[in-house]
Amino acid sequence: MIDERFKGIEPFKEKIWLSSPTMHGEELEYIKEAYDTNWMSTVGKNLNEVERICAEKIGRKYAVALSSGTAALHLAIRLCAEKLYGQPKLPHGCLEGKKVFCSDMTFDATVNPVAYEGGEAVFIGTEYDTWNMDPKALERAFEIYPEVKLLVIAHLYGTPGKMDEIRRICDAHGALIVEDAAESFGASYKGVQTGCFGDVSVISMNGNKIITGSSGGVLLTDDKVQAEKVRKWSTQAREDAAWYQHEELGYNYRMSNVIAGVIRGQLPHLEEHIAQKKAVYERYSEGFKNLPVKMNPFDADNSEPNFWLSCIIIDSEAMCEQVRGEKKALYISEKGKSCPTEILEMISIFNAEGRPIWKPMHCQPVYRLNPYITARGSGRAISNAYIKSDESIIDSGEDIFERGLCLPSDNKMTAEQQDRIIEIVKRSFE
Repeated sequence: MIDERFKGIEPFKEKIWLSSPTMHGEELEYIKEAYDTNWMSTVGKNLNEVERICAEKIGRKYAVALSSGTAALHLAIRLCAEKLYGQPKLPHGCLEGKKVFCSDMTFDATVNPVAYEGGEAVFIGTEYDTWNMDPKALERAFEIYPEVKLLVIAHLYGTPGKMDEIRRICDAHGALIVEDAAESFGASYKGVQTGCFGDVSVISMNGNKIITGSSGGVLLTDDKVQAEKVRKWSTQAREDAAWYQHEELGYNYRMSNVIAGVIRGQLPHLEEHIAQKKAVYERYSEGFKNLPVKMNPFDADNSEPNFWLSCIIIDSEAMCEQVRGEKKALYISEKGKSCPTEILEMISIFNAEGRPIWKPMHCQPVYRLNPYITARGSGRAISNAYIKSDESIIDSGEDIFERGLCLPSDNKMTAEQQDRIIEIVKRSFE
């Protein structure tokens, strides 16, 4: 039964998605071209064009099209690790026994490749300004672990992090950067596209990204040798011999020419998709003016996000009681207050899709024993408790996760549909 507060609001006849693919028609032409010419494997014109266009759009010299953003991250991390530490002896990874600084507020695909290569992720705290890695926490991390030489940083929900400060700190410590721009394709920081700030960088074309191939990712570098090495690794590291000769570990990570056809048809529409996503963000901002919530922030003076997902964070004093376990959440409804669990439940009842903010990596069971560094404290999460040097400090990442949520951000939503979402959120606070 729908709560009295929501009477008169009609459920959506067709589901409103968080962020679904937006197709245009050109995709079919390039898929058909691959079919008609019988280039259905991991070579072909579509692949060549995706690599050329992505490199040009972002401003890197070389792009390598791979099967997923995660595959691209794995090879980016391996490239940097081999440069720093040399090629490992099997079965050990390139990062065996090494620590790597990683964004804490992100999807686990950002950090899992560190574990693939035998390394230990050290999670760096989040700052409120952009919900990205806190440069002050990074400075402190280098004080604690001065031996670390590799950083993996993500741009959350399409909003660039403070890359000038991050780069300055890493350069001072001789550390390489793997830039996870999976969510931020088309976003810029100080007039420079994300994907240009890492020693090696990555974008994603997963099914819900701003440009999609249903899957796929691209590795970006300015080093021709690195690009050629990744192409080799991604096709099982086959040597230039008449038979199948393998002298190092390889992977089946190359993008197919068919998937590349979808992406090739999507790429001309990047700016159009960004403009649509921005309109969604701005409509929410206007609609929530009198509510105790704030939109996911960005530095308007220095950055232009791609507005991939529109999110809100509820003011602390407007939060009703909410308890989250490992897989379930409970809340107590309270007049004039709400919480992410309640709002997401109401959105779902009306046939729309929202999502909690990414749960910080240091809170994830798989990484609970990993080091975690904030600007003012360090510690690690154990069971459901987080140990800090100062218990009075509210952890920003945990706080954003507790009070934040991702709203339906599909660029095909009509203004009327979005107004209905806004109304549902408003009535959640009644």
